[in-house]
Amino acid sequence: MTGQLRAATPHDVDALWALEQACFSPGADRFNRRQISYLIRHAKAVTGVVEQNSHLTGYATLLVRARERLGRIYSLCVHPSARGAGLGEDLVDFLEDKALELGLERLVLEVRVDNDAALTLYARLGFERTAWLDDYYSDGCAAWKMSKPLTPLTPLGPEHQHRGERDQ
Repeated sequence: MTGQLRAATPHDVDALWALEQACFSPGADRFNRRQISYLIRHAKAVTGVVEQNSHLTGYATLLVRARERLGRIYSLCVHPSARGAGLGEDLVDFLEDKALELGLERLVLEVRVDNDAALTLYARLGFERTAWLDDYYSDGCAAWKMSKPLTPLTPLGPEHQHRGERDQ
């Protein structure tokens, strides 16, 4: 990965909203500025962003349910011009590292059944399909609920750092 992987700040709201517009069609389940701002400023959440050449090219948000020791990947978005470069994997790795730091034991997410790229990515990263969710999205599309147990790692060397740290 070329670029910087970092936590989102309130200054990123407009750029994140622009990413939502570039990645999700009108009428789709996309966030507005107010929702993005809430996720960054107030929610029990972690949002990671990829910044390349002073532009945000991707982001992912993890909602935290500390009492349940569960994290929910709530959104993952990579600009169409930056897809295929491993940014989605880098963002999931970033969220997984944060989840482990928070002592979480499991990650869950929902993904559209027609999003083959995302289904392939999540399966490659160790997520398993756990439930079919009929009529999940606002357009009536179904979703797969997916889950991955987290195993704490003992930092022994570079193989235990997420990919974004090794490539910088």
